[in-house]
Amino acid sequence: MTDDTLKIAGREYTSRLIIGTGKYKSYAQNAEAARAAGAEMVTVALRRVNLSNPDEDRLQDHVSPDKYTYLPNTAGCFTADDAVRTLRLAREAGGWDLVKLEVLSDQKTLYPDMEETLSAAKALIADGFQVMVYCSDDPVYAKKLEDVGCCAIMPLGSLIGSGLGIQNPLNIRLIVENARVPVIVDAGVGTASDAAIAMELGCDGVLMNTAIAEAKDPVRMARAMKHAVLAGREAYLAGRMGRKRYADPSSPLAGLI
Repeated sequence: MTDDTLKIAGREYTSRLIIGTGKYKSYAQNAEAARAAGAEMVTVALRRVNLSNPDEDRLQDHVSPDKYTYLPNTAGCFTADDAVRTLRLAREAGGWDLVKLEVLSDQKTLYPDMEETLSAAKALIADGFQVMVYCSDDPVYAKKLEDVGCCAIMPLGSLIGSGLGIQNPLNIRLIVENARVPVIVDAGVGTASDAAIAMELGCDGVLMNTAIAEAKDPVRMARAMKHAVLAGREAYLAGRMGRKRYADPSSPLAGLI
């Protein structure tokens, strides 16, 4: 599948699995999981990951920014202004212009505030950022975010960290069908079958953190997720058989001896 690359904001990736850098027991374990996943991009929660204090263990000492694309995100932001300010500071600190925007509505559900998200996306794009955006599984808002210039749409499968899987496959499929930019399921994946379902729906990739980091064996789960994403993508490209109401024998019933 070497010619089946994921293209985001002019960059190409052979892996369609993006992983996070939170909740792992250590940055060393995070790095081992990233290798097992075959990931080429990792999300970085700027408020929670040590990038600057040399007196403490730093993410980049294990997950090298020379090997992985760092995708700074605005985890923990609840207003558009806060998200925009956070990413502007990130660009000054690390020169990043490809970013993941998320603006949350409340602490309990971590559901995206779509009005604030759209406002932040407009401001960031006007400021020269390439915005990959976490959003609800609402086809209308997904289209609005694409129309204002977001380079990837990232609808939730279910609530962040819930592991509930893809709760609304119909809406995910509608978002995929209407999109001209990559659609990446972000949030809710719990196990490999969830990742495969996302890819079979036609999504261009899957982003996950908790599903790997909180598995009993994170490295093995990372490897499972890699295979699930590959299998789901292959199944989508192959085109599944049609569903039938009755049995259809593999061998013909006519002409038997």
